[in-house]
Amino acid sequence: MFLLQFKDTQLLESSAGQLSVSIATMRVINEFVSHPRVSDPSELLRPEVQFADKDLQAFRDYSVDESNPLKERVRLTYLHMHTNQTVEFVKDRMGHWLQFNTCKAAIMDALVRLNDLVDESDPDADIPNIVHAFQTAERIRADFPQDDWFHLTGLIHDLGKVMAFYNEPQWAVVGDTFPVGCAWADSIVYRNTSFNENPDGQDPRYNTKYGMYSARCGLENVLMSWGHDEYLYRVLTHNKCKLPEKALYMIRFHSFYPWHTGGDYDYLCSKKDLDMKQHVLTFNKYDLYTKSSKVPDIEGLKPYYQTLIDKYIPGELEW
Repeated sequence: MFLLQFKDTQLLESSAGQLSVSIATMRVINEFVSHPRVSDPSELLRPEVQFADKDLQAFRDYSVDESNPLKERVRLTYLHMHTNQTVEFVKDRMGHWLQFNTCKAAIMDALVRLNDLVDESDPDADIPNIVHAFQTAERIRADFPQDDWFHLTGLIHDLGKVMAFYNEPQWAVVGDTFPVGCAWADSIVYRNTSFNENPDGQDPRYNTKYGMYSARCGLENVLMSWGHDEYLYRVLTHNKCKLPEKALYMIRFHSFYPWHTGGDYDYLCSKKDLDMKQHVLTFNKYDLYTKSSKVPDIEGLKPYYQTLIDKYIPGELEW
């Protein structure tokens, strides 16, 4: 049993109990189990071949098919995101979340919360996020056995998604990120159809190539769409974690696909950002290509990862 202390209330969980939270703006799985239930693999958007049974070309398929419930769920998530993620909105969310007074929880307890979240922006998986966390970490561990910091980075990279349990809609938690305050790049998913109602597109301060930024200003000076990447990065730095800087870059920008995969926005990057991009790309192949129906032995793996948590991010964190 563990207790997460909320800002205004409390949530109690046990192995025999059910979750007491129910939020209409997100999709959660309400039954708490030690080995999360996984959707029937035949119902996933695509089977995997090379990385956990799936052809590489099949990942990140954002084609529109209104008859496909999973694809439509993803499209609508991005439509809400691209309509509402404005400079004003991001500043508001930062003002709210970066007070770090929402809850206090240890890393492993926060991970267990992801047992109940399915990312509605993800076309590659329809499984609880905790499964993806251990899939990613274990694949990294197999290829980089000596880099324990990298194993832990894979495990925790999506922990910022806990915002979804505190009334944040999924379009402000999950999905690809992009800079606000400047023109939207062509490589952003659904770029041609989903930004039509975003008011920043009509604001001359924000709708040019550089917008409110300058060339090579550095990503640390760029306001990103609000989501789990930036939130977890801020939580970790606020709580003085001991992960190396390249791990923090991986966490902060792993969802910034228009940059690290689409080839856009280098004109906003400093030399340091461009040097760090390779680390983000290395992480990305484990984040993306490990999504499958294969469920790791989460309970059996917890003791190993708890030792890494104790080494790099010990104790109770302020969220």
